[in-house]
Amino acid sequence: MAKTNFNYLARKRRHVRVRKNVSGTLEQPRLNVFRSLNHIYAQVIDDTNGVTLAQASSLDTSIKSLTEKPSKTERAKMVGRLVAERALKVGVTKVVFDRGGYKYHGRVKALADSSRKNGLKF
Repeated sequence: MAKTNFNYLARKRRHVRVRKNVSGTLEQPRLNVFRSLNHIYAQVIDDTNGVTLAQASSLDTSIKSLTEKPSKTERAKMVGRLVAERALKVGVTKVVFDRGGYKYHGRVKALADSSRKNGLKF
């Protein structure tokens, strides 16, 4: 019998609670963050049309091809910069931040601060 992962269930409950109030529109899309054990992913999503406007992850070739392997927090900063650049290229300046049920700490905070520093407003 499989073991129940209570941390996963708690994060899902928090994410559902946050998503009741946070929704992205075309004028102000949602910046969604997913954090796995080794990587971090970010998407700018228009929920009214169900379309991803911009995305970036630590698996992108510009980040993955670095000779020195940066720390997870440094990679999160790079992903924040990359998703902000791609969102600005599409014409998105204001977003709603969806931390995905994760604590606003560590890699999630680094991604948010980096995207703010590179032109996104939340």
